[in-house]
Order: sequence, then structure tokens, then C-alpha cells
Amino acid sequence: MRRSEREIIRKLPLFKGITDGHFDRLIRDGFLQRFPGRTDLIAEGDIPDFLHIVVDGVVELFASYQGRETTIDIVRPVTTFILAAVIRDEVYLKSARTLGPSRILMIPAPAVREVFGRDGAFARAVVNELALRYRVIVRTLKNERLRNGTERLLNWILKEDRTQGGRGRVKLSFDKRTLASLLGMTPENLSRSLTSLKKHGVTARGREILVVDRRTLRTLAKPSLLIDG
Repeated sequence: MRRSEREIIRKLPLFKGITDGHFDRLIRDGFLQRFPGRTDLIAEGDIPDFLHIVVDGVVELFASYQGRETTIDIVRPVTTFILAAVIRDEVYLKSARTLGPSRILMIPAPAVREVFGRDGAFARAVVNELALRYRVIVRTLKNERLRNGTERLLNWILKEDRTQGGRGRVKLSFDKRTLASLLGMTPENLSRSLTSLKKHGVTARGREILVVDRRTLRTLAKPSLLIDG
């Protein structure tokens, strides 16, 4: 692992406060691996072998049931995913795949559990990470249960616009079918919602969504701190 990559990982909230010795123990047998897009990384129902960290690229967390599939989350750098399964040594409840070329750091699960039991700072960071993930899940459930598809789309556009610099130009790092799944919509409903928003200054062009008037968009979306953060 390059020194620059090691420093990036070291600065993650999960690892920032642990001792150098315990950090070395975590990454000693870890390795960075490049994956092309649409590569399956883990499968729900499997026992975790590694803690995964997205260093570059985009990863989709999803689940399947009787031929149906839904996107649960989209993970971007630099972020761990499915930490709970690693800590508890229980099966994954989600699957993961890359949506484009990605670099993933994989740390052996036994090392994570070993350091969790020995390093107080790491244990607190793990609890904090799991608490944050829990709150994200609650917000996601409220978003799905209390809003219709167009409202979810509006608030997603607002959030992505802020993340991407607030320039009114949202670039998708994945296809619209995945976006529809993430928002709990069918591709057809997503397309109809985007079309209905044209009169409010929202235009979709390929993998880009343009927003002319963010103030109008906020009025329509009615974002909530208790849902959107």
C-alpha cells in the first residue's frame, strides 16, 4: 500500500484515534484491489471475510428476493460498508457491487474484531459508525414511508446539488435505472417524474440533471432536517 493511501485510510474517523500498533495490525494483511464496473464484491447470506473500504469509485449496496431487487444505498469514497456484519461475525444482509471502476481496501474481518476488543478508541469509533448508520436507516425509512416518488426525487436532487457544489448541475455516477431503484421507483415512474419537473426548471440530459431555480425546487421539495439532515 502506498504511503499516500495509508494516510487517507488513517484519517478515516474509524481509524483516526487508534494506536499505531493496532492500525498496523489492521492493515498488515489488508490489500487494495482494483475492480471493473459491475463486479460483485459480496453476496447477502455470506459470512464476511473482510471489512471493505471504498477508496475510489462507486459501490451499490442492494438486496434481492424472489426475482425482485432493490438498491439500498450508494457508497462513495472514502467509506466503509457493512461494518455490522463484520463486527458480529454474522451473514451479510446486503450484497455489494461496483458501479464503475473502483479501488477497494479489504481488511480481514478477524483483525477488525481483534482490534475492536483491544483498542478503546477503535471500539468507540465503531459504535459511533454503527450509530450513524442506524440514523441513516431511520431517515431512509421516513423518506420512503412519508414521501411519494416525486418528493423523494426532488429532495435527492437538492442533496446531490449541494454535494456537488451547488451549481445546479447534478452529474450521475450511475444509470437512471439504479437511481430509480435507490428512490424506490420504477424506471418508468422516474422518467415521468423528471418530465413533470421540466415546467419547474429541472431538465435531465443523459446522466446530468440541470436545475435552473433551486429556490423553486426547495419550495416543491419541502426538505426536512429530520429526514434529510
